[in-house]
Amino acid sequence: QVLLVESGGGSVQAGGSLRLSCVASGYTYRSYCMAWFRQAPGKEREGVATINTAGSISYADSVKGRFTISRDNAKNTLQLQMNSLKPEDTAMYYCAATSYYCHSTSPGRYGIWGQGTQVTVSS
Repeated sequence: QVLLVESGGGSVQAGGSLRLSCVASGYTYRSYCMAWFRQAPGKEREGVATINTAGSISYADSVKGRFTISRDNAKNTLQLQMNSLKPEDTAMYYCAATSYYCHSTSPGRYGIWGQGTQVTVSS
């Protein structure tokens, strides 16, 4: 069974930090490009950060300098370190996998999704 399971969400005050994790199973993790998306109530799902199989990374402008994406192919895990959090970062965060459309920020390009983990940042 192909599965992505996120964890690490929670509630923090503005300026705080959280570290999200995603564990993959049921497919060849190292062969897939990975990404973190987020979706706030009433808004479209947006790409936050992407990482390809070679470790090349891209970020949305809104999180550059604050968020860091990383992957551990030996452990089949994906992380998102989030620092200097802002209220506008409040959203459900999802990890996703694609075998072809690396660095795409279009949700439709990703065929494997986790269930999401909630991040709430209060001012």
